[in-house]
Amino acid sequence: MPEYNPLTRDEEAVLLHKHTEAPGTGRLLDNKQPGTYICRRCNNPLYRSADKFESGCGWPSFDDEIPGAVLRLPDADGRRVEIVCANCGSHLGHVFVGERFTQKNTRHCVNSLSMQFVPEGEPLPPVLGDRKETAYFAGGCFWGVEHLLKQRNGVVRVRSGYMGGHCENPSYREVCTGETGHAEAVEVVFVPETVGYEELCRLFFEIHDFTQTDGQGPDIGDQYRSAIFTTSEEQERIANKLIGELIGLGYAPATTVQPAGTFWPAENYHQNYYEKTGKQPYCHRHRPVFPAPRPAPDVAPAL
Repeated sequence: MPEYNPLTRDEEAVLLHKHTEAPGTGRLLDNKQPGTYICRRCNNPLYRSADKFESGCGWPSFDDEIPGAVLRLPDADGRRVEIVCANCGSHLGHVFVGERFTQKNTRHCVNSLSMQFVPEGEPLPPVLGDRKETAYFAGGCFWGVEHLLKQRNGVVRVRSGYMGGHCENPSYREVCTGETGHAEAVEVVFVPETVGYEELCRLFFEIHDFTQTDGQGPDIGDQYRSAIFTTSEEQERIANKLIGELIGLGYAPATTVQPAGTFWPAENYHQNYYEKTGKQPYCHRHRPVFPAPRPAPDVAPAL
């Protein structure tokens, strides 16, 4: 199976080099068939036809994406927000908020050349070149950890759940007894080309008190412990390296590092808690812990 679909010269210019097709020329601009719009390069499902609308801008417009399919990045022009495929990183277009075209108040302005269309009833092709990775962190109440980690560019999805215990499919009430051995944890799916595992680990340490044992702020109990659950030897190496750096900075980390077991998703009312309620985390906030990276020194050219 090829890593990615072959591209025409025009498709390559848009998807790989961030060019824009001329307005009003895209083959999918006036398409009104029911179906799914997928990434032209990797087949990742991006948009549903039900979310497509007429905006008059000259490019296909959607007011929502398939969850986890699209990443938003600061555009190089410093003004707009670029959207890229969360699977392969290919350029799609830009997203605009506040124009009031639809109730969702969002417009994904997408190049037709960035997509292909699969009519409803036809099977979707397999996604190619999937490079997403998964990380697991526990740092107190999963509401705050989820809320802050999902804001980092390159993070595709964060789910709250339970890990590290000794029984199957635990409920929130059971975990709160402290008898199941589970920690409130989050599952983080990310694109390593955009955000590396080490960067996520550093952010994890900077959004909770990693020196507190069996608790986080007012939440006391083993289920609120600080832990990193690793999925590979490389993740384990990075986690332990950062703990060593923290010790070198004078901290006493209580964070444990152990292989990931089964992740049990939490009940639906725990997912996206702060987005649903409009509240703010009560025991999580971002604070710098690691020294800022020093700029590379200027090196005089050899004579």
